[in-house]
Amino acid sequence: MRILAVDDDEISLETIKRALAQKGHDVVTARNGEEAAYILFKSSVRMVITDRTMPGMDGLELCRWIRSRGFHSYVFVIMLTEGAETADIIEGLTAGADEFLSKPIDPTELDLRVCTGERILSNEYHQITIFTLAKLAESRDPETGLHLDRIREYSKILGVNLSRQKKYSDILPYPEIENIYYTSVLHDIGKVGIPDTILLKPGPLDTAEFDIMKTHTIIGGKTLGQALAQYPEAQFLEVARNIAFWHHERFDGSGYPHGLAGEDIPLCARIVALADVYDALTSKRPYKKAYPHEAAREIILEKRNRHFDPDIVDAFTESDGQFSEISARLAAIEPQDAAVPATVAASER
Repeated sequence: MRILAVDDDEISLETIKRALAQKGHDVVTARNGEEAAYILFKSSVRMVITDRTMPGMDGLELCRWIRSRGFHSYVFVIMLTEGAETADIIEGLTAGADEFLSKPIDPTELDLRVCTGERILSNEYHQITIFTLAKLAESRDPETGLHLDRIREYSKILGVNLSRQKKYSDILPYPEIENIYYTSVLHDIGKVGIPDTILLKPGPLDTAEFDIMKTHTIIGGKTLGQALAQYPEAQFLEVARNIAFWHHERFDGSGYPHGLAGEDIPLCARIVALADVYDALTSKRPYKKAYPHEAAREIILEKRNRHFDPDIVDAFTESDGQFSEISARLAAIEPQDAAVPATVAASER
């Protein structure tokens, strides 16, 4: 990653440059805010480390300039200060700084601040990738749209409730819940590989057609798995792959594509499975009316230990009122004339 270091103190500038170069970063330097602004205008820089006090355009003015420019990608700003006075930090945050580092610079602390920025910037890339793929799925399957918004909201509620249970407190930290939230919209990405004659068929699928429809889990899982193989450090791709592959598995082993059972099904897929079925039940389709929340709740309770993980059913019952509220709120803004194919219910696809 290219990092711009800005400081009129040559010793401080050299310390930053040497420490970052040892970590493999591409470092460019500027001696004042004006020079830094020119570099930012002419080249791609994702992170700026700037001294607060400089002649001419100081660090605060530079930070305000960066935020006013509307760069296509977010620029993470670390501001160097002589101390950690509350007033200085507030002023820096108001100007748009993201992190602060006290002088004299400790290379270890500098590395930690840069790593924080890298994590935040990587999340931006993740969300861009996920959004692009989700829009691709939306273009092929008319059942998407606000369905995707509901799925991720339901999945997040389930994840948060599960994380409060001792069994899941360590294996479901908040960053993992966020990954499930963002990648749940890719659960049916494999439908881009299903022929229109099946995906858009205006009636029930026969057995052979349904067998083809079921392959969307394999198409999606393998596609995301190939991306994961190329970028194994991208944890969100692993979550996305697991959801796409196995969100139609059932807790009793009767699902597809691999007949996984119990906790052999990845937790993220078990969560999305319930969210997906609830949405299918409570959504209106040309071939069915929307079930009221109470009826959908009873069906999910009935499928406890069969279709659904009992722990996730418990997480659902703890917050089913939130499900009902989200369903009603999003239904109020969803277009009513969207063309939806009269195929088998989403919960069975």
